[in-house]
Amino acid sequence: MKTRTSRTHGRASRVAVALLGFGLSLGGCVHDEPLATTAGIPGDYRLRHPVAVEDANHSIVVFVGQGRGGLSAEQRADVMGLAQSWQQEGTGAISADVPIDTPNARAAADSFREIQAMLAAAGVPPRGLVVHRYHPEDPRHLAAIRLSYPRLQATAGPCGLWPDDLGPSVKNRDYFENKDYYNFGCAYQRNMAAMVENPSDLVQPRPETPPYTARRTAAFEKYRKGNATATSYPEAEKAKLSDTGK
Repeated sequence: MKTRTSRTHGRASRVAVALLGFGLSLGGCVHDEPLATTAGIPGDYRLRHPVAVEDANHSIVVFVGQGRGGLSAEQRADVMGLAQSWQQEGTGAISADVPIDTPNARAAADSFREIQAMLAAAGVPPRGLVVHRYHPEDPRHLAAIRLSYPRLQATAGPCGLWPDDLGPSVKNRDYFENKDYYNFGCAYQRNMAAMVENPSDLVQPRPETPPYTARRTAAFEKYRKGNATATSYPEAEKAKLSDTGK
């Protein structure tokens, strides 16, 4: 009985040791490092590179000489263009940075008085212009007058980010899963944001403007009489260079 019992205990011990070794071998395969997945990167380029609407400054620089005050014809056009664009897209007052204690300070003051008169003539109210006096770091350089105002601007990016290889690679899962690479669509989104005239159009549509009553009445009158409602352009035939397609 002692011999059989000892055999039984020895066999149980060997089984326990084997199970313990197998468990340790499985435990060696377990690691705490996160798996490399691409689930956190959106597959749609519009979600991966969204167009954001944010505040940005639109500014011009009016260079002023030392011996003559006033503005040139090109500078007057720049100031008037800024005033007109401010009325359409400005979200804050126009900020004017005027230099002081510089060799051209007197000429800059004369030029700024002309700028103030032009802005007032263009419809900018007195509260729409805020003046800041500044002293340049290097007084030897001729300072300039800076005009700027805040506006809404659409932007996207930055582009040029390449976290993975484009070709077949062990680290590039998108290649084997036939997915777009990360930088795909970024240039398109950035160009679209730069070309849009009104950034709010990317968020919501504009309301309809009132119809042209005179044109609508004329079209209804033609429709009532059974005539064609399309507009005829006799000059269009004269501008043609070829009769191809007739």
